[in-house]
Amino acid sequence: MSTQTTISPHNQQPLTTRTYPSESELNAIITGASAAQKAWSAVPLNERITICRNFKIEIENMRDEIPLELALEMGRPVSQNAGEIRGLLERADYMLSIAPTCLEDVSLKETDKPGFRRFIKRTPLGVVLVIAPWNYPYLTAVNSVLPAIVAGNAVILKPSPQTPLTAERFALALTRAGVPSDIIQVVHMSPELTSYAIQHPAVNFTSFTGSVIGGHAVLKSAANSTGFPGVGLELGGKDPAYVRHDADLEYTVAELVDGAFYNSGQSCCAVERIYVHEAIFDSFVTKYVGIVKKYKLGDPTLPDTNLGPVVSLASAKRIRKQVSDAVKMGARPLIPEVLFPIAQSATTYVAPQVLVDVNHQMDIMMEETFGPVVGIQRVSGDKEAIELMNDSPYGLTASVWTNVAANPESEEAFLNIADSLETGTVFLNRCDYLDPALAWTGVKNSGRGISLSKYGYDQLTRAKSVHMKIET
Repeated sequence: MSTQTTISPHNQQPLTTRTYPSESELNAIITGASAAQKAWSAVPLNERITICRNFKIEIENMRDEIPLELALEMGRPVSQNAGEIRGLLERADYMLSIAPTCLEDVSLKETDKPGFRRFIKRTPLGVVLVIAPWNYPYLTAVNSVLPAIVAGNAVILKPSPQTPLTAERFALALTRAGVPSDIIQVVHMSPELTSYAIQHPAVNFTSFTGSVIGGHAVLKSAANSTGFPGVGLELGGKDPAYVRHDADLEYTVAELVDGAFYNSGQSCCAVERIYVHEAIFDSFVTKYVGIVKKYKLGDPTLPDTNLGPVVSLASAKRIRKQVSDAVKMGARPLIPEVLFPIAQSATTYVAPQVLVDVNHQMDIMMEETFGPVVGIQRVSGDKEAIELMNDSPYGLTASVWTNVAANPESEEAFLNIADSLETGTVFLNRCDYLDPALAWTGVKNSGRGISLSKYGYDQLTRAKSVHMKIET
């Protein structure tokens, strides 16, 4: 019988072990979910919404236990983990508030001919497999799990081996709220079992958040299914920021430091490369480095730590190699590692780093780092910034920083830049944030499909047209 063991990033000690089901047991789980979904979809929508509102109450009741548990599982400082719960509740509240409108029948009566009635129903898909990541396990799960259940689907939630407890707690809150246990099930799976689940004839849709390699694996498995299951992919990012000549430096620098180093840079929409107008480049870099040097890297379970370890030794090794390779190619590191003595090559504690004299020949500016590192490059203006921002295999988010309050023409400049960027979300004067009212999506290697917003319900339901001839 196969098992998985979660290793705490900060001390490399085993935290918890979970057992995988056999293939026949997994088949029974999925088949049972499919049968239960038919009854769940018959529950009136307003009752499903009420039950899922109770989920928010159950999460609130757990909020004192979650921060330390998250720190132990994935290494984010305990002082920052309440923010993930706030985000979860915000997204849940919004998706529940728009559910009646998004899931109601679409009437065509204004264009009906005499003697006819036509409308479009939004019907659930059936069984939805949600494959969640470790870096924001609650925030990413709520994007798909809650709307899928509200829409009348059953959900199989496969968490990352790094954060099994978060998925179990998420499901517990749902069942305590009144969701039937067969409608939300946490199943720990090996890659082979995950592929089996994706291809299972009763699984109608897979929502995956993770790496580009993982996304290709999901697509390959879905293509080998006997049916035609849907797939939604939220993959990696190499998200750029462009600081224009008129940006408010005090505000912009602080926001971009946080956007790059929060959660040790382990976010798909973290700022990983910054392009700064040459007129303010030196001032920007000086202020940026000054803030980064003040970070406290250490044990994430301690309240005064604001930068924790990265998730694994393998991740730490990969991040250090990207930095080392860039330096060999001429990049200049500005943060002395002596400021962070806990950062040792054989540990998951990676010192924050700011690199200048970088270019697009370096992986540090082209490939996802997923660590506490950022490259800053000088640009001559909007045209060069747009070219460099688009020169990437990824397209998740991008941000532009310019003073629209003091310079009204800067808003038009921003909108022109936004139209030119190949990305799913464009921010003005903010970054690394998901507004649940906006579609969360990516282009290029950052994935396909949509979560959140009113469009998030579209990929979790199917349209059924009803055409009635009343008079014969």
